[in-house]
Amino acid sequence: MAPDAPVGQLSSQLEKLSVGQLEPFPNSYPDLNPIDIYRSHIASLVSQVSGVDSKIIYPVMQWTSTLDNGDLTLPVAALRIKGKKPAELCEEWLPKFPESPLIEKPTSANNGAFIVFFFKPGPLTQLVVPQIQQRGAEFGKNPHPGLRDPQDPSKGKKRIVIEFSSPNIAKPFHAGHLRSTIIGGFLSHLYESAGWEVVRINYLGDWGKQYGLLALGFEKYGNEAALRDDAINHLFQVYVKINNDLAEEKEKIAEFEKEGKGAEAEGLKENGLDEQARRYFKAMNDGDDAALAQWRRFRDLSIERYKATYARLNVRFDEYSGESQVSEAAMTNAAKVLEEKGISEESEGAIVIPFAKHVPGKAGKSLEKPVIRKRDGTALYLTRDISELLHRVDKYDFDHLIYVVASQQDLHLKQLFKIIELMGHTEVAKKVQHINFGMVLGMSTRKGTVKFLDDIIRDVSDHMHEVMRKNEEKYKQVENPEAVAETLGISSIMVQDMTGKRGNNYTFNMEAMTSFEGDTGPYLQYAHARLCSITRKSGLSDEDVVTADLSLLTEKHAVDLVRVLAQYPDVFMNTLRTLEPTTVLTYLFRMTHLLSSSYDHLRIIGSEPELMKARLALYNSARTVLSSGMRLLGLTPVSR
Repeated sequence: MAPDAPVGQLSSQLEKLSVGQLEPFPNSYPDLNPIDIYRSHIASLVSQVSGVDSKIIYPVMQWTSTLDNGDLTLPVAALRIKGKKPAELCEEWLPKFPESPLIEKPTSANNGAFIVFFFKPGPLTQLVVPQIQQRGAEFGKNPHPGLRDPQDPSKGKKRIVIEFSSPNIAKPFHAGHLRSTIIGGFLSHLYESAGWEVVRINYLGDWGKQYGLLALGFEKYGNEAALRDDAINHLFQVYVKINNDLAEEKEKIAEFEKEGKGAEAEGLKENGLDEQARRYFKAMNDGDDAALAQWRRFRDLSIERYKATYARLNVRFDEYSGESQVSEAAMTNAAKVLEEKGISEESEGAIVIPFAKHVPGKAGKSLEKPVIRKRDGTALYLTRDISELLHRVDKYDFDHLIYVVASQQDLHLKQLFKIIELMGHTEVAKKVQHINFGMVLGMSTRKGTVKFLDDIIRDVSDHMHEVMRKNEEKYKQVENPEAVAETLGISSIMVQDMTGKRGNNYTFNMEAMTSFEGDTGPYLQYAHARLCSITRKSGLSDEDVVTADLSLLTEKHAVDLVRVLAQYPDVFMNTLRTLEPTTVLTYLFRMTHLLSSSYDHLRIIGSEPELMKARLALYNSARTVLSSGMRLLGLTPVSR
């Protein structure tokens, strides 16, 4: 891991550029973020000419939407100066601006509503490219937000628990689990890169009467070799078959009742699959060794298979917990507290929480009246989730906890957080967050409607392989085309998922996602591979590139590329605010579009030796940032 740029080194760089001491500001990291140097410098200059405190100026500076509009802008109205219009203030201040080693003379825009700042190209290149070379894959990341005390790193990191993916054993890994996995993996990378200690939890659907039914199904249809070979698919096939048997049995009972054969109907109810499954699950609940051993085997083999699939998505978990890990005692205890505090009450034999009584107005009504225990005494999801959350408080003593769950669960999680608050855990309620997402539409398959994650990856990878084969010349150069097709296929799936805002639904589109045209995963991978190819063909060593004369990078394309690379640390910090993968993705596409339009203007092969070194230093910096952004999203960059 490359160290942070030492502060002493930054001071000497600024000295060379004739920039004085930078004023410190909250959440400003000039040694990690070149643009923070400019913000600090500009805040001091504006303060000199306007008399406004620089502490007010610094936080209101904004990015521009395009490079043509400058590098930073200052909305004059945000300084809240009474008695004069922004245009009058601009007219008064702009002539007073002193010469600066870092920025051009500022101008105004939007009839004086904004002061616009362009960075001088030479000094920017001298600040940005060496920092990327030195920090490598760490450039852009910022370990300070995750520190308990940014002034004193010895006090350690804050801890965040992220629960995501959470499939049900013996059931298909559907599109909702896929989105949860992709988004949860991204959030884990993001918080780690921001210095947090991250605990990744996969909370499996691994308990309930359906496991009694699954065990009965395995006795009838199970195959040991198939189970060891692919537990997830085999258990699903077994589950489908036994469920069909159960459906036939229910039809039979209905027929008997229709024909007035009450005794036969009762006999089938008392000894049928439904009752046998209930008894089997009761045996599991009561701690029966044989029943639990079989269930544990199904669970362990499924987890082994999941781990292999997750690894392909660059996802791992610190803990595979699940519904089975929540004890009856903990749920009974939670129910008791709810009763004692008058939060829950009985309604038609069931136990409910009448939120309207505890939360005034519309908010209480919108939380409805969830059931936490059915008439027969079985605890429902809410009771289990309350117990599990309180258990995590004890086990992990977290600073923050995120549930990555589909928007369909919005109400459920609002209810959970409010119950925790009503129980007196107000601090815990402030630390929990639901990151939701929309649905994936149109995920059909060749073989009907069931879609496992492995099937999705295989289908897209096969399609990607066909796309690659169309360019025979390039296809021959790829060492392991199947493996590359899979990496590109996974990139296709992930980028399509992250392209829009998380909350939006999107349509799964195989043709669009695997195209090398447009903003797709393969396009990003192609951009990365092309940069790797340029480095290989140049024949230059790392030493050549580090000693390059960067003052030769004067063309507009080179300058614009440096300006965009300088924005990456800001994009990272902004992503920490939005928690949207598309924040990173939009930036990477903007940067790669700029790159692809630069190749004709900034040729390496055939240019003067010194110019060749400088341009390669720039391209290598772009590759570092592209690779870093892709890895932050959970993608694996390919080099060919």
